[in-house]
Amino acid sequence: MVLIAALSCGRLPIADAVEYRLPTPHLQGAMTLTDTLRQRRSVREFAATPLSLQTAAQLLWAAQGITSPGGLRTAPSAGALYPLELHLVAGAVEGLPNGSYRYDPGHHSLTLTAEGDLRSALAHAALDQGWITRAPAVVVIAAVPMRTTQKYGERGIRYVHIEVGHAGQNLLLQAVALGLRSVVVGAFRDQTVQRLLGLVADEHPLAILPVGYPR
Repeated sequence: MVLIAALSCGRLPIADAVEYRLPTPHLQGAMTLTDTLRQRRSVREFAATPLSLQTAAQLLWAAQGITSPGGLRTAPSAGALYPLELHLVAGAVEGLPNGSYRYDPGHHSLTLTAEGDLRSALAHAALDQGWITRAPAVVVIAAVPMRTTQKYGERGIRYVHIEVGHAGQNLLLQAVALGLRSVVVGAFRDQTVQRLLGLVADEHPLAILPVGYPR
């Protein structure tokens, strides 16, 4: 893992953000797609086992990773406009300090946006679903709708929601292939999550996916 200073873009809540280069994703797996579909279940109880940085990187790549020289990603996007932003809330990820990180698909890296273990605060924002705190990592899928609506108008809102489903299912299936489990949480206070993760004004949280090894 390589640590490099990140350029300030005026959107992070901490002055000296740090970028974490992630391990290269694996492009072949031992489990078939059919097996992952058959075994996928919504799980809300997790073992205390931490995630490796390689595992966290694989999950993020599955949801929004770059898969072509032209920048196309693992999940389809209307007009290839890519309104989604992934945030990793790390509470027990080996080699990664606790905090919230923004995923950069182009560099396959994470940039620290908020320090400390935010899982309890995130669980409180998710209508006090305390079990979220037991997941070693939580992926929050957010979106900047304007990237899509500037081309497709109000219809673009629907396209953004469809894209969240694509990315979320990719992550869920990748989790199964790695021996992990997850679930989609849609009940949360949007503005609280937005403040907690340091999202910009036009960026909206749409789904929370706690991830961990099943008990």
